[in-house]
Amino acid sequence: MSTGVRGAGTPRGREIVERLLGPASSEPRVSAERFPDGAHVRVEIPSVENPTALRAVLEEAERWGIVIHRVSQGSGAMLLSESELDEMAALGAENGLEVNLFTGPREEFGVLGAVRGPDGPNLAGRLRGRHQLRYAIEDVLRAAEHGIRGFLIPDLGMLEVVVDMVAQGELPANSVFKASAVLAPSNAVSFAQLARLGASTINVPSDVDLVDLSEMRAAAATPIDLYLEAPDALGGMVRGHEIAEITLAAAPLYAKFGLRNARAVYPAGHQVMGDVVNNVREKVRRAAIALEWLERAGVDVVMSKPGAEGIGVPEP
Repeated sequence: MSTGVRGAGTPRGREIVERLLGPASSEPRVSAERFPDGAHVRVEIPSVENPTALRAVLEEAERWGIVIHRVSQGSGAMLLSESELDEMAALGAENGLEVNLFTGPREEFGVLGAVRGPDGPNLAGRLRGRHQLRYAIEDVLRAAEHGIRGFLIPDLGMLEVVVDMVAQGELPANSVFKASAVLAPSNAVSFAQLARLGASTINVPSDVDLVDLSEMRAAAATPIDLYLEAPDALGGMVRGHEIAEITLAAAPLYAKFGLRNARAVYPAGHQVMGDVVNNVREKVRRAAIALEWLERAGVDVVMSKPGAEGIGVPEP
C-alpha cells in the first residue's frame, strides 16, 4: 500500500531510476555549473515580437538600470520583414544581447484542424510533414542571412536538422538553439535527451519545484530557461521572489519574465502593438523587481555582462 511519500514504490522501480539519475534527494542541490564566463544567471524577456518592442525593452532596461541578456519572440522570424530582421540584428549587436527568434510555420499556424481541437495545443509547435519542415529551414536560413544567431526550436526533428546544418557549415558555428517551452522536459532523463540532441538552452516547465530542477541540472550542464513569471497559457506562476533559490539550484539559468493576466499577442502585428509594447515594458519592470529580491537574499550569485560568451549576439 502506498504511503503517499514521494520516492515510495517498488524497489525495482527505484533501482532503475537511481541507476539513471543517482540516489533521490528530498532537498535541492546547489549547482556547480556555470555559463562560460563563470556567471550563474542571465535575464531573458520573451515575446519581444518586433523592433518596436525591442526598443521598448532597451529603454525600460536603461530606466531600471538592469542588463537584459536575451530577448525571445513567439510569432516567428517568418513574420518579420527583411528590414525588420536587419533592425532587430542591429539593436541586438549594439547592446550585446541575443535576439532569439521563433521558427515557423509550426502546426498552430497551419491549415489542418487537429491542433485546434480540445487536446490540440499539445501539437502546437510541431512541424507537419516535409512542407512545414522545409519552410522552417528556410526561415532559419533567411534570418541567419540577416545576422540573427538565436533560434527558438519547437520540434525535435527540427532541432536535429539545425544542429546538423551547423556541422555541415550551413549555419554559423555560434548559432544558439533554444528548446521551446512546447518541448519542456518534465524529468531529468528527458532534459538530458534534449541536451544530447544539441539544444543550446532548454526551457523547462514553469511549475517545476526545486528538487526536480536540481535533478535536471545534475543530468546535463546545458543552461536552463525558466519562466519566473509565466503567461496564463503556461499556468500563470509568479515566482520572481524565488530567484535566489532557483538560481542556486539551476545555474546556469536564463531567468525569463513572462506576464500573467496579459493579452496573448501571437502572431503579433500592428493590430496588437499597444499590448506588445506595454507587455514587454512590464516584463522588464518585473525582472527589475526580481533582481531586487536577488540582491536582498545576499547570496553570492554572478550575472553575465552584455555580450558574454555563449550569448547569441547578432552579427549584422
